[in-house]
Amino acid sequence: MFLRLRHFLLALIAVAICAGQAIADERKFRLYAPPALIESGVLKYMLPRFSLKTQVRIDLVDDPAQADASFGTEGIPVFQGLGQRWHFAVPDGGHPAALRFGEWIGSEVGRRTVVGFEVDGTALFSLPSQDQAAAEAATYDGDAVAGRIKARGLCGRCHVVVAADRMNAIGSTPSFFALRSLGNWEDRFAAFFALNPHPAFTQVEDVTDPFPVDRPSPIVPVALTLDDLEAIIAYVAALEPADLGAPLDHQ
Repeated sequence: MFLRLRHFLLALIAVAICAGQAIADERKFRLYAPPALIESGVLKYMLPRFSLKTQVRIDLVDDPAQADASFGTEGIPVFQGLGQRWHFAVPDGGHPAALRFGEWIGSEVGRRTVVGFEVDGTALFSLPSQDQAAAEAATYDGDAVAGRIKARGLCGRCHVVVAADRMNAIGSTPSFFALRSLGNWEDRFAAFFALNPHPAFTQVEDVTDPFPVDRPSPIVPVALTLDDLEAIIAYVAALEPADLGAPLDHQ
């Protein structure tokens, strides 16, 4: 009897240790950055601000093969400076904390943090420039008016979709105007239902799978069709991008 109880307690301890390690892993990830980016000082400026907001710790590693995410020439363009455009990449099936950092650096707060970094009063980094020729060549067949209505009803719970609602959204989520300023805004909107936290509460007809029976949507689901999504993208395309290039004012 004593031995069975001892084995049971040891098993419980092992489970608790594994659970603790899983939680700890969600609170930290390994990041690779080229020496030039590290030496610029921007990571010492940027990473603590992210960690302070999220309680996620980032460990810099020298080997990109050992990293959960990396800065370099592949991935999503996030800023430019030091003579090149910098991209942020997370491998497929990526680390949740790394994905969270990717969302943060693409948000209004994250991008303002990057452009707010200065050395001797000079900003070293700016937002990625957009290919204006490609933007002008793009056409959108959706109904922008219907897209505005649909977006305000579905997305306005968390995001500022129209300027008149700027005081009624969740402050930690980027506005549509800020998202429109991103170089890859169309990709983000077209695949938004696959980007966290949207999969937990979003259903796109004939695209997404139904919610698992044991994991229903935590809120009233966001349900739309591909036509709805095309209309929303047409509406966003017509928005005036937010100007995120000004450095932060400290008070």
